[in-house]
Amino acid sequence: MTTKIERLETALAAALSEHLVSRVTALGEVTIETRPSDYLVVAATLRNHVDLRFEQLIDLCGVDYYDYGMRPRESKRFAAVSHLLSVTHNVRLRLRVFADDDDVPLVPSLVDIWPSVNWFEREAFDLYGIIFEGHPDLRRILTDYGFIGHPFRRDFPIYGNVEMRYDPDQKRVIYQPVTIAPREIIPRVIREEGYGGIT
Repeated sequence: MTTKIERLETALAAALSEHLVSRVTALGEVTIETRPSDYLVVAATLRNHVDLRFEQLIDLCGVDYYDYGMRPRESKRFAAVSHLLSVTHNVRLRLRVFADDDDVPLVPSLVDIWPSVNWFEREAFDLYGIIFEGHPDLRRILTDYGFIGHPFRRDFPIYGNVEMRYDPDQKRVIYQPVTIAPREIIPRVIREEGYGGIT
């Protein structure tokens, strides 16, 4: 008797084998990776193919693989990762696509295939700088419109570049350079005498 995961792997191999860069099954979850040029074809097939029928896009997130695994990455840096659900077959799938250019990360938008991805793509654009080509309204969603940079990138400064504060003289919010001085925080352990039977 075959499991749902085995049936999914068989269906993926039959429907998308020439469009996939990789297919990995780990911990009961299947992750497939495709190229930006095949992204829309793969997504449409995942939604429409009778043996797949991924009707719902649950989530899309950006990922910065700059120093993934505590070491600099030698291949592409930015990826968009979608989490899909097939209500028909009661199975989930992860779809990943890496942007070809690290300086201007660009991948096609999935908004015409799964409209629910609209705000998720805006969030990935805002926080990681991934540009979703064909998105109808790609603008910041979490940070201020005047914000400079993308705060979830691994090379974004922890303290940021600017800070906001209310200026009572001007009676408005103003931006200014960050006034927090970077510092090293070394944890100290303070225990009472006799703690844990140690004298």
